Formats: sequence, structure tokens, C-alpha cells
Amino acid sequence: MQTFTTVAAMQNWCLEQKRQGKTIGLVPTMGYLHQGHMALVREARASCDIVVVSIFVNPIQFGIGEDYEDYPRDLGKDSLLLEQGQADAIFAPSVKEMYPPRYNSFVEVIGEMSEKLCAQSRPGHFRGVTTVVSKLFHICLPDIAFFGQKDAQQAMIIEKMVQELNFPLRIERVPIVREADGLALSSRNVYLSAEHRTQAPVLQQSLQAARELIQSGERDATRVKELIVQTINSSPDADIVYAEIYDAGTLADVQEISGRVLIALAVKFGTTRLIDNLIVEV
Repeated sequence: MQTFTTVAAMQNWCLEQKRQGKTIGLVPTMGYLHQGHMALVREARASCDIVVVSIFVNPIQFGIGEDYEDYPRDLGKDSLLLEQGQADAIFAPSVKEMYPPRYNSFVEVIGEMSEKLCAQSRPGHFRGVTTVVSKLFHICLPDIAFFGQKDAQQAMIIEKMVQELNFPLRIERVPIVREADGLALSSRNVYLSAEHRTQAPVLQQSLQAARELIQSGERDATRVKELIVQTINSSPDADIVYAEIYDAGTLADVQEISGRVLIALAVKFGTTRLIDNLIVEV
């Protein structure tokens, strides 16, 4: 496994793999890897000749007062995990390498999809995501890029960007990986206090309660959301940022549940913000 820290070296290496007729799978990450990330690596390993994992804590997707400086980082541990997972290359650039002085080029998907859910409390976040991801696509030249379903809105926005800007690659979404008690794996879970960690599975519990209500015949989105809020509020320290139901393909508003819908949550425990979601089809 090789580690590259410059754009030129990474891009040249990927170009050489393409010249040899090899397919490249890219797993974009911010590091501090867990088994959710490794599920993406396994999917890439099964689908492509070459697996590249980017590790870059992207400053332009963090807002003022967010946890950019404190975001957990451990490149040594990440490298060991990726060697065990049979990745072929790591791309771990510096901020200066990705955004040189006087950098001023950005990519943005505008419209309804980029204005709801996480965008409400994190202005500019998705512009930062689409900018860095588009750069990674140009640098690593993937045939397939792998993203987790946990970040459903992010995956949808990136899929739209790829389609509309004609990137010659495919996006593959990988299902959410969870702890035994249902909590979705996240690098930010390490921030949770012991007490908050015991309460955090309420996100998954509320999603399951919503699915059961829909499967029992309820089609009124407002009533389903009321159940979600009631369930989450049973945890004394849960602070709901949003609990919404939207069309799973477009994020259009849903009043009457039909077809495929995305149930999406963001909940804070103390200063730790967790997200989760579920797609239900009726």
C-alpha cells in the first residue's frame, strides 16, 4: 500500500493504473476510520482492481464554531486498518496542497436538495463537500466512488453533481453500519459521554417506530413525525435539530407518504451532533 501526499503524485499514479486498464474505486473519508468506512473499502475491493482511500479533514465544509480543529485524526491507525483491508493507496494531502494560497474555485449544487436538513444549520457545508469531492474525482480518477447511506443528503447531492457535470464515474451507496444497539457508526461517536452514549440509540429506535407505523398503514407524514419526536424526547438529553420526511429521490416535501421516502434525523447530545436516516417504501 502506498501513501501519497501531493496532488501530482496521486494523479500520476492513478493515470498509470488507468493506462494499464485497471478500474479505480475511491473511498473519500475524513479519516479516524471505523467499520463503517471499512465497509466502503470492502465494497470497493470487491468491485474494482485498485482501491484508493482519501483521508482529508476538509476545512471548507466546517462552519464557524464547528469542530474542525478538534475533529479526531489518527493517520497511523487509519493506515494499519487500510493495509488490513487491502487498500492499494492512501491520498492524505495537507490543506495547503488542496487549497493553495489565493485558492478561489468552488463547486455548488443549488436548489431544494441543498437547502434542507443539514444545510439549515450548516450554511456552506455542502458547497465545501461538493468542491472537495469534485477535486478528489479529478485527482484520483475513479470509475466508482463509494459513499455511506448514513450521509444520505450528501450522497444525493454528489449523485446530482456527477450527473449534471458529466463526471465519467458511478456513485455507489453502501448501507449504514451500526453498533449492536443500533447506533450508526460515526467518527463523532467518540465525543459522546458515557451517559449520552446510552441514550444515543434512541435515533434508531425512533426510525424503527416510524417504519412500523407506516407499515401498519399510516400515511400522514405529520403523524409519523410526531411519533419520531415523541420517541426521541424520551431521552432526557436529546436535542432535536431536525426530524423530517422527504421524497427519497428529490427531497421534495411529503404530506402523504407514498413510494420511497427518506426519514432523516439530526439530534444533539450535549455538543455532539448525530445523524441517522431510513428509507421506507410503500
